[in-house]
Amino acid sequence: MRVDGSLRPKSVKLAGGETVEADTSILEPEELAPEEVPLDVVYEDPDLLVVDKPAGVVVHPTAGQAHGTLVHGLLDRGIAGGEEGRPGIVHRLDRDTSGLLVVTRSAEAHRAMQAVVRRRALEREYLALVRGRPGSRTGRIEAPIGRDRHDPTRHSLDSVTPRAAVTHFEVERLLAARTLLRVRLETGRTHQIRVHLEAIGLPISGDPVYGIAGDLGLERQFLHATRLAFTQPLTGAPIDVTSPLPADLAGALGRAEEVVR
Repeated sequence: MRVDGSLRPKSVKLAGGETVEADTSILEPEELAPEEVPLDVVYEDPDLLVVDKPAGVVVHPTAGQAHGTLVHGLLDRGIAGGEEGRPGIVHRLDRDTSGLLVVTRSAEAHRAMQAVVRRRALEREYLALVRGRPGSRTGRIEAPIGRDRHDPTRHSLDSVTPRAAVTHFEVERLLAARTLLRVRLETGRTHQIRVHLEAIGLPISGDPVYGIAGDLGLERQFLHATRLAFTQPLTGAPIDVTSPLPADLAGALGRAEEVVR
């Protein structure tokens, strides 16, 4: 909504006398129906799927994206559980972050996977190319994140609604002016990796919001969910899935390496 012409979060406190504008054009959500969405299912069993999501695909329908989401592309695979309008979704990736995520096929599986996430037993590793070099080969960033108090479209450490957030990183490859990091999430806040790396002076290449827009010719952030590992909570089977860098990120990494030579 807008307060006195400025975009503000729903949680904003009013002093009285402000002019409030709200979008009243949003109707009841459309009934979900399967759609053709380019997706790669890299693991599946009767309870869940692991999907390799391409950049540009939104995970579930929102007010600004009613069609063409990952959920639409998986409806015919029997996804279920969780909130209405986002069946099977356990955790999310930003629209322009590519890589692996888990989707469930039943309410029971969804509850079980949520318990895995709460125990921090879902290993989530990412590859991120950043501008600069960290002060050590490994590090732990512990800093609460919430919606930015001045800009509701961003998340930051400067928030009136902070939530605990922990990110681990290690150097994968040192380059001339950049570093390829392997990042592991301990928590899963919105934009967590992007916010945390910016906060320690390592902005992500290509990130138009928190990093270096257009770096190395990138049209999105160099952030890829490259590995998921967990124990299947209903069967006890170990699941460990990896995803290589997609072509646009591999190409940008190649260009960064050419600078070194």
